[in-house]
This record gives sequence, structure tokens and C-alpha cells, in this order.
Amino acid sequence: MPNNVQLLEPLVSVIIPTYNRPEYLKQAIASAVQQTYQNIEIIVSDNCSPENPQAIVESFQDPRIKFWRQQQNIGMLANQMSAFNMAQGKYLASLHDDDIWNEDFLAKLVPHLEANSGLVLAFCDHYIIDTKSKINQAATEENTRAYKRDQLAQGIYQNFYKIGLVDKSIPTAAACVIRNDFIDWHSIPSEVGGMWDLYLAYLCCISGRGAYYHPERLTRYRNHEQTDTMLSGSRNAQAKIRKAQSEMFCYQIFAEDLRLRQFRSYFQQKYLEAHTTLAIGLLRNKQITAARPYLWQALSQQKFNLRTLVALTISFTPQLLANQFLGVSKNI
Repeated sequence: MPNNVQLLEPLVSVIIPTYNRPEYLKQAIASAVQQTYQNIEIIVSDNCSPENPQAIVESFQDPRIKFWRQQQNIGMLANQMSAFNMAQGKYLASLHDDDIWNEDFLAKLVPHLEANSGLVLAFCDHYIIDTKSKINQAATEENTRAYKRDQLAQGIYQNFYKIGLVDKSIPTAAACVIRNDFIDWHSIPSEVGGMWDLYLAYLCCISGRGAYYHPERLTRYRNHEQTDTMLSGSRNAQAKIRKAQSEMFCYQIFAEDLRLRQFRSYFQQKYLEAHTTLAIGLLRNKQITAARPYLWQALSQQKFNLRTLVALTISFTPQLLANQFLGVSKNI
């Protein structure tokens, strides 16, 4: 792209937090470098990986890439926020180290933000890929339906509380470009943990600005066993506990926000569901006494819930039988 054309484009900060995924990281960086929209800075923030990825970063020989390595592992969220705070661009986009962008991702989203100063973000749909970067078409279609993007028309959504926080249609961590100066990255509390993307959607929702939806699939989200989503859905007790605590924190804030009062019952229900999830994580961690209060609270404040009732029953079951049941019922 000619330099004079490039200068007319606003700077976009591409944020790539990474930890111990060298081969995937290489693909992620390549997809950022190959963007047809070229006025970008690429911030790679390594969370003190066992194997320093600096050589991988330097192999691209691209002056737009800035590499930062934490001196110790500071946690996923802190590493992510550290990179966000380094961003100098007018716009910002998150690219996980195991995901991939189509080369026209930025070129198709940034112009909508440039054309309308009343927008806080622009987002698109995305593919689901496997460990070998092959598109899983069935999973992709299922994902689009699950987040109701198949029901969204292209264009501007001025009040997007429902699609942002209830339908969760906006993939802020995987397929979204955000107006950088409208978010105070220091204001995101550590308690949001792995739900930082939902909390970011919340900050964008309450900004008073609109969102633009582009229905094309312009990014590729990798589904593999080491994502926190997969871990929290399996027998990894600590991942389940972390996820539940993050959900409880976020949904309590949403439920108490008067601007979101029309969705309060939904947020309260999700808050109580997270109590059960946390309790199940604690049960798997053999912290039975700690688990019960969360189950009692969930049971007393919501209508009959089989998942909660089963978990509470397990908490009174002899440990050997309880362990066997939890081992079989991975999805509760």
C-alpha cells in the first residue's frame, strides 16, 4: 500500500496476548501482518512463557510489531490489560494467540467506525477451526445460531444491551474493532477474570454509542482442549471455579445497573446459575463444606433447578460415591 494512502488511515492497535503456544502464535501474528489494512501496530505481550517466543516475533522482521515479555506470570487478565494499556491506536482489536484473522478483517470493519463517530465498535461473525486450522463448518453454523448472529441484520444497533449482554452476539475478544479512547482500560477490575470480554461488551453497551454488525465471517476462532471455555466445561475444577467466580462478579454488577433493569431477572438467574457452577467446582475440588452455601442460596432464590438439586444431593453423598458420580457427570 502506498505510504500516502497509509497515512490517511487511522492507526489500529492489534493486541496479541500469548502464553506457551509458539506454533499457534506464529499463525496469529502472520494473519495480523498480512492485513490489507496496513496502518497497524501489533503488540505481542508474552506472559512469561517457558519458551521465550521472541525469536518467533523477530522472524517476521516487521517494524510494526512490538514485543513485551512479562518478567513473571502475572495471570491471563493482567497480561491482556497490560497490552491494552500499551495501545496507541485510534482503534483496537484483540487477537488471541490461537486465533486467526482473514486478511480483510480490519479493512471491512474500520471504515464503518470512521464513517460514524457515534459508533463505539464494529463486529462480525467468525468461523470455528480445529487444532490443525481446518474450518469446522457444522460447529461454525452452530456457533452463529447459539449467539443469534444468524438473526442479526447488517447495520447499526444503537441500543445493543440485549445483543451484547443477553444474546452475547458481540465477540469482543475474537471478531471486533473498538474505539480505543472510549474505554478506560484501568477501570476493568481484576475480578472479571476470564469474563473480561463480556465486561468489555458491558462498557461498550453503557457508552451511549452504537455498534455496527458486518455479517461476514472474517476471523477464525480455534476450538481446542486448552481454552478456558473447554477446561471449565470438563473436570478441571480450578477452571470451573475461576469461570463461576468471574460470572458471579459480572452478573451482579449487571443486575444492579439501573440502565439494564429490563434484563435484571435474566442477570439474577445467571448469577444464581454461577453459584451452582462454583459449588460443583468446589465439590470436584473436595471442598464440600465450602460448596453447600452456594447451593443453598441458588436453591432458595430460584425456581426448581435439577442441576442445583443434584449437586446439593452429591454434597451429602459419601465421598467415594460422590467422586464416582462427579466423574461420570462431567456436564453438571
